[in-house]
Amino acid sequence: MDPPSSLKLLGSWADSHTHRVQLALKLKGLEFEYQEEDAINPSPALLLHNPVYKKVPVLLHSDRPVVESVVILQYIDETWADNPIMPADPFERAVARFWCHFAEDKLAPAVGAVFSSSGEGQKTAVDQVHDNLKLLERELRDGAFKGKRFFGGDKIGLLDIVLGCGSYWLAVFEEVMEVKLVDPGTFPVFHAWLKDFEEQNEVKETIPAIDKLLEYARGIRQMMLSLSNGTSTTAPAAAGTTSAINVAVDGRSG
Repeated sequence: MDPPSSLKLLGSWADSHTHRVQLALKLKGLEFEYQEEDAINPSPALLLHNPVYKKVPVLLHSDRPVVESVVILQYIDETWADNPIMPADPFERAVARFWCHFAEDKLAPAVGAVFSSSGEGQKTAVDQVHDNLKLLERELRDGAFKGKRFFGGDKIGLLDIVLGCGSYWLAVFEEVMEVKLVDPGTFPVFHAWLKDFEEQNEVKETIPAIDKLLEYARGIRQMMLSLSNGTSTTAPAAAGTTSAINVAVDGRSG
């Protein structure tokens, strides 16, 4: 098997999908080279290795590209058996994959809509986030993950990585947008899981500082307001704003 030094990750510092891969590699104890990518001007390497979507993250294993974060996570787990992040039982793997799809298809777009909307549209988006969190709360309390510390059991697993690397944006958006998304009284089990997840050393080493994320989110929000108010913005700047929103907010990086 190739040594860990054969791994290189193309990513973006504020991108939750990049954080997923970084966290999985840390949990596996794998060393890797990291290359920061610009959302506005992707590098030739990124365009070469992900010509279809042209986005991060991309994991290079001995110069062979693997793209899309959940695909990368499963590739990592299948390639390096130690410290597994996928359940051993096929049914439990299927359940984890389903809820990963839910996070991508339902929860992430709803959270993104909170950030990119206002007025009644934002209220509707907040309600959608709450409806999605109710489903996760139910699964943690009475469903497939009842009695487990993490979705993966006693240790962080695939679904913890997918949900956790992104859930920290909930607190950022709460402050920037002045809305309440995760009420400990309404979602006590989910809230407790998230706090436990955030306290893990590998997570602390992966997720950027909250102040840095707040500054980033406020900057994006200000650019969005400028665009919506018709303030003059150059085409590259407008494109950059869109790319930044996609990366930080609604899951349209990989």
